[in-house]
Amino acid sequence: MDKTLAVINTLLVDTFNNILTIEQKALKKENFFDVSVAEVHTIEAIGMYESKSMSEVAKSLCITVGTLTVAVNNLVKKGYVERFRCETDRRVVKIRLTKKGKLLYRVDEQFHKNMVKATIEGLSEEEKKVLSQALTKLNTFLQKYF
Repeated sequence: MDKTLAVINTLLVDTFNNILTIEQKALKKENFFDVSVAEVHTIEAIGMYESKSMSEVAKSLCITVGTLTVAVNNLVKKGYVERFRCETDRRVVKIRLTKKGKLLYRVDEQFHKNMVKATIEGLSEEEKKVLSQALTKLNTFLQKYF
């Protein structure tokens, strides 16, 4: 691997690890001591405004409904999510965020906005475009890989 590839590899790995660590610290700073970053990602997938079926959320997270059930059970116990049956089809289990869950969603959303602003601060429009293209390529690779 040439030097540039090695530097990019190190930056990607370090950035990924730093984002996870800093995101967890940001949650604790906002008094969300009882949730993990993985649980926050589940909350993001549920979303702010509409209830979703367990299947929809599991699909968006690329996990099984069984795996999601474990996560949702924990989030229900902690007061972030509520579960209910669909009125038109009682077999379908729906989930939505509670008030506490929506607050956490907003806090995490603000963290992400601040991270993006800091990333692009001082970049020219062309540099922003190149960064966007590179991240799109990375995201496409990751989606195909998994």
